[in-house]
Amino acid sequence: MKLSNIVIILYLFVSALLFVSFFVNLFVWASFFINWVFLTAIFLYHLKIEKDYSPFLSAYITFNFLFFLLAPMVQIKAFTATENTFPNYFPYTESGVFYTNLVILVSHVVFFLSYVYIKKRQRKAKVKTSIYKMSRYVPLNLLIMLVIGVITLIMSYDYLFTLLTESQWKSAKIYEMSVSGQLILKKVLYMIPFGAIVLAYTYLKKRDKITSNTIIIFVIFLSFLFLLIFFKNPLTEKRNAIGPIYITLIFLFMPKLLNTNIKSFVFLFFSLVILFPLISGLTHLDASVDEIFANPGLIVERYNRESITKTFNSLHYDAFANVMATVDYTVKHGFSFGYQLLSGLLFFVPRSLWASKPYSTGELIGDYVIEDYGFEYSNLSNPVVAEGYINFGFFGVILLSFFLAFFIVKFMYWLKSDDPFKRIMAFYFAVHLIFLLRGDFTNGFSYFIGTLIGIMVIPKAIDYALRISFKKSNK
Repeated sequence: MKLSNIVIILYLFVSALLFVSFFVNLFVWASFFINWVFLTAIFLYHLKIEKDYSPFLSAYITFNFLFFLLAPMVQIKAFTATENTFPNYFPYTESGVFYTNLVILVSHVVFFLSYVYIKKRQRKAKVKTSIYKMSRYVPLNLLIMLVIGVITLIMSYDYLFTLLTESQWKSAKIYEMSVSGQLILKKVLYMIPFGAIVLAYTYLKKRDKITSNTIIIFVIFLSFLFLLIFFKNPLTEKRNAIGPIYITLIFLFMPKLLNTNIKSFVFLFFSLVILFPLISGLTHLDASVDEIFANPGLIVERYNRESITKTFNSLHYDAFANVMATVDYTVKHGFSFGYQLLSGLLFFVPRSLWASKPYSTGELIGDYVIEDYGFEYSNLSNPVVAEGYINFGFFGVILLSFFLAFFIVKFMYWLKSDDPFKRIMAFYFAVHLIFLLRGDFTNGFSYFIGTLIGIMVIPKAIDYALRISFKKSNK
């Protein structure tokens, strides 16, 4: 039996168990079921009909099944007569759940129809493709980036040491840094080694003979790999940051493991359901490295206390509830008419220069549920569908769903590109898409742009500068 057929049978079996055991109001049950039917149609199209390789659609299906079906249904099933609030303390109402599912259904329909339509248009249009040529300045480029990496390591050693020796929750309080500073350091400078790895690996693959030059490049390659692992590991980063990095590294070194729709879907689904919750046990373990080594049982104790099933009742899977809270916010405060989008699109403008700069939607809704529903945490996730709704209502949902489909198709052509940087950034976006869909938009967008600069823009900028400087010197 084909792997795709096995996956489809398992998907239908799990879905059947989920709905058969879901005893709620008929309209609530039907609202989830209708969304499942449409998502399943996308799922079957992806595995059985779609000919293009699209890990983006794998990520989209995985996210929506887990965050907009499985998680909220598990949460609602756990409600009692006295305890019926979601992880963000937002109260359960049948009308609220039904309306939220309607908003999500609209996003599904618009996204999928746009995705199929734009793909057909792009296929008919003549898309220019350029052959990637390896620059003659790669060795010098790598040396420059290695110097940048070492300087970054030295300059931020105290910050890294704090992250490594304290739990992430404690270190955030001990070592204070501005939001823009953290973005530049962690999403740009710490990601330069990744770009160098792509460049060095591509260079080595194109060399048939082992020479002194290739040996030096290989040593530099290993140095960048060490730097990346040191900068990005479960003790210094949260899973939404390290997940896309290491999965993309797998795609870079062993593309055959993830080069089909069925492989990418199985991998992402397994990662999100099992692997990430397990990693969460480390990234959210309230203990230092010394304490873990002294008492490894702390890890086992954490996993015994927080099972994978319980994870779905935690804030990690609050996306559906946050859409509900966002809809409720607009009822009381109205739409922002694009104002909230500026927080993400103009993330690079510091608040010191723009005092009235809007806060991220996750923070806005977090403050709202604190004030109105007694929640205790101010910065929540906020899915793309909710970002669209808070700005323009259903029109915003339609608008953002269309643009999501548009950019995904654009990245599909990057994935087919001969340029290794475009190909890697396209795949990285596919995995990052899960974080972007969960939101909020400000963090999802700014983190990707920062990573894009670190991995792709800086190596290309250094190469361009070398070309210009050597060209002038030869005149």
